[in-house]
Amino acid sequence: MTIKAGDRLPDTTLVKVTEEGPDKVSSADYFKGKKVALFSVPGAFTPTCSAKHLPGFIEKADDLKTHGIDEVVCTAVNDAFVMGAWGKSAGADGKVTMLADGNGEFAKAVGLEMDGSGFGLGTRGQRYSMVVNDGVVEQLNVEAPGEFKVSSAEHMLDQM
Repeated sequence: MTIKAGDRLPDTTLVKVTEEGPDKVSSADYFKGKKVALFSVPGAFTPTCSAKHLPGFIEKADDLKTHGIDEVVCTAVNDAFVMGAWGKSAGADGKVTMLADGNGEFAKAVGLEMDGSGFGLGTRGQRYSMVVNDGVVEQLNVEAPGEFKVSSAEHMLDQM
């Protein structure tokens, strides 16, 4: 079942990318007590994700924070090393926290996984964005397959 506004995020393990290396975190603990703009991409270094999605949130991170967002987080079904390299190459440091969902546990738990095997990607997370307040989804924007409209930082700002 797909998560919806008003639902609490399920507790899974994600991996936060840090300068010291990968750091496993509980999603229940990580999202507790703060307001987070979370967005998911099908894969690091993929065309739309690298050209539009991540750069848009990097560019708008400060604007989101003026609207009460404490942290901007990107997740994808990639390992922590790939997420770290992608964040570094995109200039995400200090703007967007990269959380790896290497085994796709989080994507599956929120009901937003997708089958990318036709493109050699296997099971991935869909493209979406959400505002999570103290672990509860306040706003959820899931893209139609192949689209990039409602999960953008600009769309999220328009909803605030």
